Amino acid sequence: MTTLQQAIEQVNNAGNKAFVPYIMAGDGGLATLKPTILSLQNMGVTAIEVGIPFTDPVADGPTIEQAGERALAEGVTLRKVLEALASFRHQITVPLVVMTYFNPVLAYGLEQFAIACVAGGVKGIIVPDVPLEESEILRQTLNPHGVDVVQLVSLTSPPDRIARIAAASQGFVYAVTVNGITGARASFADDLEGHFARLRNMSPIPVLAGFGISTPQQVVSMSALGDGVIVGSTIVAALHEGNVAKVEALVAASKGTLETEIV
Repeated sequence: MTTLQQAIEQVNNAGNKAFVPYIMAGDGGLATLKPTILSLQNMGVTAIEVGIPFTDPVADGPTIEQAGERALAEGVTLRKVLEALASFRHQITVPLVVMTYFNPVLAYGLEQFAIACVAGGVKGIIVPDVPLEESEILRQTLNPHGVDVVQLVSLTSPPDRIARIAAASQGFVYAVTVNGITGARASFADDLEGHFARLRNMSPIPVLAGFGISTPQQVVSMSALGDGVIVGSTIVAALHEGNVAKVEALVAASKGTLETEIV
């Protein structure tokens, strides 16, 4: 069992759901990365997904895309983020999952990227523009360094492909809950319960729901479908606005202490 999977299952075994906030590294300057990660860690999150700003994102909605543009304007790069993580690695106790695209990894050099991930305490990566059929090169390079490759599964994936994705994913399966890009949604598809039931039946590792989840109530309802949730755009916007209470309310919802929604 990998470090990432173990962290999620420990939370589940304690009767709670996993909560993984997404942040855009360097939004507000790279100096914000350390206090942001340590603050989320102190709130009791299960793991943290660290987004790398990129000029041509394919999965990000307007909120995360704009955060990426702010970080790029600050000169933030994949290399600088990993170096920053390494500088306070000894203070990080939760698994970190880097979400990036393949071109920055390729430019870094796969083996050097893997070594830098270890130095920065990174336990998993998500590379949404590398399809399952091309992802073996990532596992071959990163797995020997103890870094998982998390695979995404969409609502439109046929059963045979869902089974292959679930078998290949490591740490957890990232179950995308909407058709389209990231960003808050007021409602979700009616057949999500059946989709998650089939996916969990096929997956030997935890299944986390992500995309579109933006309120404590949605954290509760989506968590009930799987083993936890990933919340991105709302976290990114709240951090940008300095609304820490909104982030705390989302984390609290995953622990069964749903509070009055804070806006």
